[in-house]
Amino acid sequence: MRMLVGGVGGLLRAQGALIAVILLMFALFVAQLAGPPGWYDPLMVVPLEVSGSWKRLLSGEAGAGDGVGFASLVGYAFLHGDLFHLFGNLLYLWIFGALLSELQGWRWMMVIALLTAVGAGLVHVAMDPGDRMPMLGASGVVMGFMGAYLGLAVRWKLPDPHVWPMARPIPPAHLALLGVIFLAFDYQAIFGGSLENIAFGAHAGGFTTGLALTALVTPRPRAAARPR
Repeated sequence: MRMLVGGVGGLLRAQGALIAVILLMFALFVAQLAGPPGWYDPLMVVPLEVSGSWKRLLSGEAGAGDGVGFASLVGYAFLHGDLFHLFGNLLYLWIFGALLSELQGWRWMMVIALLTAVGAGLVHVAMDPGDRMPMLGASGVVMGFMGAYLGLAVRWKLPDPHVWPMARPIPPAHLALLGVIFLAFDYQAIFGGSLENIAFGAHAGGFTTGLALTALVTPRPRAAARPR
């Protein structure tokens, strides 16, 4: 994948949607710092609130406030806790989001982003429905993109991608393996009872959702040589 071929115009055509998402995340982070304290609280996932909204929906008692709770399953992915959290996520979001945009088109990239955000949020809620701690960050979507790339690499023979700012093409198997390694660390933390303030379950949920989408649903990637 040559992300700079065609100049700025070609880059915007190929990666415009991804760039817009990244700019939105950055703008929201600035708003988190500069805006009134707590204005973004309703956008964060609180498992107790989401599970409560689900129970009220099943019982026919759901109200407008419950819609906000369900919307948080997407909104949380656009927020971040600090600069390190933001830039760490944006780096991998750019790399794997650009790959998916190149291989599947920007529409499928956006579908994968939204569905992996929801999948990550739901797994996080399911792991501890009574948890009151809010969750935020795009890590679930990043892991979703990694899982989606693995699904493509397993099904199809993909071209070696040229990922800026890396100087050399990276074999698809190496990039897919990176996601598997990250997932292994997440599972180790989950089953090892890690006390870190990280939503490891959301990472696993996002990865699994992305993998399922490209393994079962999405069309043949652009430039894929042949099915495996």
